[in-house]
Amino acid sequence: MSMKGNLDHPPMGWNSYDYFDTTVNEAQVRENAEYMARYLKPYGWEYIVVDIEWYSKQAGQSRDKYQYVPFGELEMDEYSRLLPDVKRFPSSKDSKGFKPLADYVHDLGLKFGIHMMRGIPRIAAHTKTGIKGSDLRADEVADPYSICPWNPDMYGVDPESQGAQKYYDSLLELYSSWGVDFIKCDDICRMDAKSAKAETHMLHKAIQNCGRDIILSLSPGPAIINEHDFYKSNANMWRITDDFWDSWGSLKDMFDRCRQWQPYVSDNAYPDCDMLPIGTLGKGFGQERKTNFSIDEQKTMISLWSIFRSPLMIGANLVLLDDETLSLLTNERIYEMARSIRESKEVYRDERFIVWEGRSLEKGYTAIFNISDSIQKDMPVAIKEGSIEMWTGKVLCDKDDISIAPHGVIALMTK
Repeated sequence: MSMKGNLDHPPMGWNSYDYFDTTVNEAQVRENAEYMARYLKPYGWEYIVVDIEWYSKQAGQSRDKYQYVPFGELEMDEYSRLLPDVKRFPSSKDSKGFKPLADYVHDLGLKFGIHMMRGIPRIAAHTKTGIKGSDLRADEVADPYSICPWNPDMYGVDPESQGAQKYYDSLLELYSSWGVDFIKCDDICRMDAKSAKAETHMLHKAIQNCGRDIILSLSPGPAIINEHDFYKSNANMWRITDDFWDSWGSLKDMFDRCRQWQPYVSDNAYPDCDMLPIGTLGKGFGQERKTNFSIDEQKTMISLWSIFRSPLMIGANLVLLDDETLSLLTNERIYEMARSIRESKEVYRDERFIVWEGRSLEKGYTAIFNISDSIQKDMPVAIKEGSIEMWTGKVLCDKDDISIAPHGVIALMTK
């Protein structure tokens, strides 16, 4: 796979959206980064990702959170490139962009990521600002008929325009200079817009050209299963679901999606089950509240994401984690599996159980999921002697009296 970003295991990190929605500021990002460095980094968590609308001065001020942002209400340079809102991200003043914040995150031993929308700012086209490295202007690159239906800040670019690739190259040149390690590109994965496939390829090419290892994540889903080779060739991860919510029905549905996408998981190419809505959620879910998932359902979710080899992105405000939620995110055995597993697949399914098996170079893994609404005791597969249940650390064998709570899991590790 010819791209700069290179991953031998799925990314593990934090994304600002579930709690802060469009409103996250620099102090909040720093707090979450400090928490990750102190409590979560030893278990493999390393990415800090600033999600949507970081350029908007109006973010979060309207009931319609994705109103078109007009001129004067966002930060943008003369080359049609969005910049962080200085009021929310004060270290970005004097055109420093996200570099001071990225430097801070890097100094903690972590990696820094940002969200971006497909295309070029509409206000850039309306004001006819320039494109770095091109004689064309933004209005000559933009396609005014290509507008995201849920965030109208951008026009898509016209792939036939000679300035289109120059625009994406200039974006990645800027992001590279800031020290960005991870990009979540939105309004592109499910290819609603006719130019989305071409724009994905242009973004991939721009990453190749920028001279920095940058991981590319595509959103939102569901991704198109027949395009798996295209995603693999142009991105590191891609969403296989629309926004994932904290309900058992949504979680149960992910078993079908994981089974469908399992043949197309490989190193550096990870179908993405979306963020982990655990702990205290916030504006991204409407209001501050505890996740609706029970502890057993949270263990099921983390176990499925991990054995399937999905990226793991925490949606909670880390500084509000309680001890029980923190324990879910600091289980050494589970996250060793998430980082080391090299192959996995669903091996059994009936109306009560779903079973996945996987292997790393040295260990085997089995996750037995109870998808029923009642306690289950008669296991559908044999428990190997000496198996370690990863959530509890207990050593099990087939003769033990084993039961699984409704919507729960036992996750086993063997030599």
